[in-house]
Amino acid sequence: MRNVQLRKIIFTALCISIGLIFAQIVKVIPIPYPGAVLLPMHIPVLICGFLCGRAYGALSGLLLPLIGFILTGMPPIFPTGLSMMLELATYGALTAIIFDYTKGKVYISLIGAMIGGRIVMGIVNTVLLSFTDNAYGWAIFISGSIVTALPGIIIQLILIPIIVLSLKRAKLITIS
Repeated sequence: MRNVQLRKIIFTALCISIGLIFAQIVKVIPIPYPGAVLLPMHIPVLICGFLCGRAYGALSGLLLPLIGFILTGMPPIFPTGLSMMLELATYGALTAIIFDYTKGKVYISLIGAMIGGRIVMGIVNTVLLSFTDNAYGWAIFISGSIVTALPGIIIQLILIPIIVLSLKRAKLITIS
């Protein structure tokens, strides 16, 4: 039992580290707001949910933006960082919950978590931005969470199932 917990802690730390590295790598890509377009922190959090379960997936999602802010100042903690913390925590938890519920259906788990996380992000942004002079509505939500992020969403839909199935073959993930 202790080996399983230790393995989950190590994999969670690894996923957080990979997320921090991915966030730094995409900064060199010459496009406006590469993090918002390519979503580099999302991939390791989603994988952590598949690999380590809901608690560790949620923990990685909470910690990754916070550690990124502490180390690099990005994402800015208010409102983006707080919103991302809850969005990514939702991704990590929902990926595992839906994966268990569907008995290992990767795409359903991934898409369900992506939808749930974006809904949480929209709600959190609505609440946080109500304390500022910044407007936040349906058009801004769709623009930021879907249109701008479309390349990152496509990358996730292609890469994550390949990675998850590879982890299954390596017997690091058990699918019922």
